[in-house]
Amino acid sequence: MGMELKKAIDQISKDKGIDRDLLVDTLEEAIRASVIKKYGDNLDIEVSFNEEIGEIEVYQFKVVVAEVNDPSREITLEDAKIHDPNVQLDDEVGFRMEIEDLGRIAAQSAKQVIIQRMRDAEHEIIYEEYKDRIGEIVGGIIQRRDRNGWVINLGRTEAILPKNEQIPRERFRQGDRVQTYIVDVKQEGRGPQVVVSRSHPEYMKALFKREVPEIDDGIVTIMGVARDPGLRAKVAVISHEPDVDPVGACVGVKGSRIQNIVQEFRGERIDIVLWNPDITTYAANALSPAVISRITVDDDDKTLEVVVPDDQLTPAIGRKGQNVKLAAKLLGWRIDIFTESRYGELNKNRRGLEQLASAAEIHVDNLIEAGFEDVNSVVESTEAELLDIEGIGEENVADLKAAANLLAEKAPESDEHEDAETAESDNDQQS
Repeated sequence: MGMELKKAIDQISKDKGIDRDLLVDTLEEAIRASVIKKYGDNLDIEVSFNEEIGEIEVYQFKVVVAEVNDPSREITLEDAKIHDPNVQLDDEVGFRMEIEDLGRIAAQSAKQVIIQRMRDAEHEIIYEEYKDRIGEIVGGIIQRRDRNGWVINLGRTEAILPKNEQIPRERFRQGDRVQTYIVDVKQEGRGPQVVVSRSHPEYMKALFKREVPEIDDGIVTIMGVARDPGLRAKVAVISHEPDVDPVGACVGVKGSRIQNIVQEFRGERIDIVLWNPDITTYAANALSPAVISRITVDDDDKTLEVVVPDDQLTPAIGRKGQNVKLAAKLLGWRIDIFTESRYGELNKNRRGLEQLASAAEIHVDNLIEAGFEDVNSVVESTEAELLDIEGIGEENVADLKAAANLLAEKAPESDEHEDAETAESDNDQQS
């Protein structure tokens, strides 16, 4: 075998740009694994590359004992003395192992090491290239489906489009061309994994940037995106130049610009909303196409109470609550929607409860928090339930009940109106 191995190591180290010491270490480790596989893993062996003769050497170690139980790891004192006359009990003695085929094992191991090293280097290059491309749109070809999602061939490497990043109900076949947005690049054992998305709000942003020159130039800014992927989205925009209409810029002549984006998302309806620093104006814009009567703001709870004409409840809420949910997500506020008539009724109920509260000398919120909605609910409750109200004492319960009975007699029965619609803003607000 002679100096060939040494030459080979020098050559590979130079050609492939792999650190020579690292190569030698890896090679020793690979040969050690092969020898153990062949001769059993209870041997205590060491493998080293002897630079002077350019060969791999394998040494086996045994402990000197009075009585041998495990001949692969132990040796008697008299046998050991043949090798080294000064040896004593409990010493460790090393022998050079003559292993047949060591040259072949070494060559095979070297080949594996080189292939692995090159693969690692290739992975490193791909990782470096793609980690700087997070936030970019990339095109690829659908390769296959695996349990994590669709595997997409990007050319240099494969990407995964996981289930939670897909547009619901979107179907692909092998060989389909598809556009995606790079959300993450992970370093995995099998090489870097590029994670892509089609449902991410940032993907929509990136497409608008590509389709609308004013966004690319920074004249128009996207302030937020809320998506119900594949169905509907709301995009808030603002213009930094008075003569540029941001909504018009995004929609394009006869909808030419927005149409490309709608098609990319399989017909997802996109509402372009004019952003406004004033939350009530912004909310009214976000809830469009519904017409809004008035909005009350609760800054502490970040809640908006929105009142709409009775015939505007359906458009304000939208199909399956979509309109109000997306508006809430876009604003990052909770939105409660009431019709005019329901709001009037709630107000009337509240006025009644306020009168009761003052009769019982408690705050009206204590009544509401205890679950009482109107005067009748107080009339129908038991004394024990009334005692649960915070801040009320035994002596005040009677006053509360009397006042409720009195008011209930005066008030005619009111009609039930439709319930208010509530939309919570998602905490994962991505804007």
